[in-house]
Amino acid sequence: MTTIHWFILIGSLMLARGLAATTISRSPFTSAIVYLGVGLLLGPVVLNLFSFDPIKESHLLETLTEIAVLISLFSAGVKMPVPIDLKRWAPALRLAFLSMSINVGLVAAFAYYVLNLPLGAGVLLGAVLAPTDPVLATDVQVRHPDDRDKLRFTLTCEAGMNDGTAFPFVMLGLGLLGAHELGEFGWRWLAIDVIWAIVGAVALGALGGAALGKISWMLRGKDPKHEVLDDFVGLGMIAVVYGVCILSKTYGFLAIFAAGVALRQTELVLSGAHKDRQGLLVAEEGSKDPSEEVVTVSAESLVFKEHLERLSELTLVLLLGGMVSIQNWNWQTVSMGLFLFFVARPVSVALGLWRSDASLRIRAITGWFGVRGIGSIYYLMYAINHGLPRHLASDLIQLTIVVVMMSIVLHGTTVTPLLDKFWPTKKSKIKA
Repeated sequence: MTTIHWFILIGSLMLARGLAATTISRSPFTSAIVYLGVGLLLGPVVLNLFSFDPIKESHLLETLTEIAVLISLFSAGVKMPVPIDLKRWAPALRLAFLSMSINVGLVAAFAYYVLNLPLGAGVLLGAVLAPTDPVLATDVQVRHPDDRDKLRFTLTCEAGMNDGTAFPFVMLGLGLLGAHELGEFGWRWLAIDVIWAIVGAVALGALGGAALGKISWMLRGKDPKHEVLDDFVGLGMIAVVYGVCILSKTYGFLAIFAAGVALRQTELVLSGAHKDRQGLLVAEEGSKDPSEEVVTVSAESLVFKEHLERLSELTLVLLLGGMVSIQNWNWQTVSMGLFLFFVARPVSVALGLWRSDASLRIRAITGWFGVRGIGSIYYLMYAINHGLPRHLASDLIQLTIVVVMMSIVLHGTTVTPLLDKFWPTKKSKIKA
């Protein structure tokens, strides 16, 4: 396919997605399933009009997925309800740290004992597949900044954090394969890749978000008024905070999510809109966010970020169809997906939320909706570009691509019927 063909294809899909938005929302299929279907039709599986080698194009694919995840994490962060309530965040924190660690261990054990992969490759595969995806999981995430649905909040917050907390296991897997320095008895990995990289990321992200919130508020309050181009400001903050994190050896994904949360928190505190939320336990669905009357960077740039998010979803899911062939669908790849969805995810969620305040219904639905997607592709490309042996890279690519495709189809076709049946959105009230 030539560049002109790609222009026509992407443009046609964008037109179809925009014009058929209502139809897709009422159907049992998500837009990602449509993109995947087109990719499989045009890719090596059916017509073989295009193919995409993820090993040869690993640097390009790492960059594309990196940008997509960053934008999605920032969008998730600014939609987090404020003020921050640690009690409300507790289930998501458990999922992002404890459940994800258990998930990594279970997948690593399956890869080592069943698929006969080296231990380091098993740990790396666990880290690649453990984080839930903030890009493809928008149908089960917070829909707007004042959405107080407990389930959506938990899933969104988990996806926002575990895209950073998975990184220590990526580094551990690379270390066990000899591609990263772990230190004697793993001291360097624990001190640098776990403690410093996580704590430093949260601190840098929170500092960057709070600083931008204060600066933009000061500029808006001056006379004559200063115009703040919110889309550029939001993207600029993402780039600066992420760059500083990379230079300081901290996890930029986690920092960008923290920056989004801190930016919104700071703007609402300065505007006084946060007072409307104090003690608010029930919110009317569709009711206006108290901050809507206040012009803020987080609110004004959110729509633009979501449009970029949708565009990246279309492009990257379409490319998945060019990465897979019929031979990739075998008992190893399919069994890995089934084990992850029906054993590892439900068990890790059950153990992580054991004796928590989360209801049994939230635990059950959360145990199923662990969407894998763009984030998993990023981690794998990162590993390939940082020393993962080529023969192992081919095996992990097959496993990851098939699992992501299974997730798109299984989770995409079940999200609407399951939520309608077990978690219907109240038209009148949404409990906080």
